[in-house]
Amino acid sequence: MSAPAVLEPIAAAEPSSLPGRQRNWKPVVWSLPPMLVVLFIAVYPIIRVLAESTVTPTGRGTSVWSQVLGSESFRDALWRTVFIAVSSVAGCLVLGTFLAIVLAFVPFPGSQVVGRLIDTVLTLPSFLITLAFTFLYGTAGAVNALISRVTGNNEPVLNFLSTPLGVILAEITFFTPFVVRPLLAAFAQLPREQLDVAASLGASPWRVLRQVVLPEAWPALAAGGSLVLLLTLNEFGIVLFTGAKGVITLPALIYTRGIVTFDLPGAAVLASVQVLLSLTLYIGYRLIFARFTARKEN
Repeated sequence: MSAPAVLEPIAAAEPSSLPGRQRNWKPVVWSLPPMLVVLFIAVYPIIRVLAESTVTPTGRGTSVWSQVLGSESFRDALWRTVFIAVSSVAGCLVLGTFLAIVLAFVPFPGSQVVGRLIDTVLTLPSFLITLAFTFLYGTAGAVNALISRVTGNNEPVLNFLSTPLGVILAEITFFTPFVVRPLLAAFAQLPREQLDVAASLGASPWRVLRQVVLPEAWPALAAGGSLVLLLTLNEFGIVLFTGAKGVITLPALIYTRGIVTFDLPGAAVLASVQVLLSLTLYIGYRLIFARFTARKEN
């Protein structure tokens, strides 16, 4: 066979490969609009905040970063933010685990209604919880009014809403469903045969809970706790409505610097710290979730 005859099929096949090459560009073209939207909505504000934090206003001899990070207000706000977040996560884990175990393994009339009510909390804005706390436990709330009527003392007995304790209790109330829901999903996948076998071998309910149920729930517990930690570190509505001026966290301090005193460079520095802290926790959350998922699959 001659060389031209051999090359003819190859030459004939080359044009047919062009449409394939053209089709390969379609996913790229379709992905450009959402990428541009994400860049404009999420990436650009972060870059703008980071750029604003590098601006040194006139009259300040030192860097804004050194001034803000070296201030006592920043250290107090950072410590208070971490303390409230960790305390809230601990409370959510304890209360959420208890509620999930009761709803999953202790049948009682109305359990489905309680589960639906817990899901409803996820759809509500956080400030509604703080308003409910104010109506119940405020200085002029229903609980103080009832105590005053019983004891005859006109002074409010409960006055904790403007303290870190009030913020922690409000956050536990609002964020506990974020722990309950993953745990209920994990308990639903637990084979009932394992529980029956453990009970038939004479294991007590506490031992079954400790050795059978909780080991299966660790991935959901870690994922829910990490998510709650991320949310509580960035919570502003509950702190604003409940803590008011008595509790200053990083989000509240950012609001004060940027809106009240109009110190945009200082607010940008605080926002940059908040973003870095949130991204670090989010990466840790994803790593923990991926590790537990891989372990479960293996």
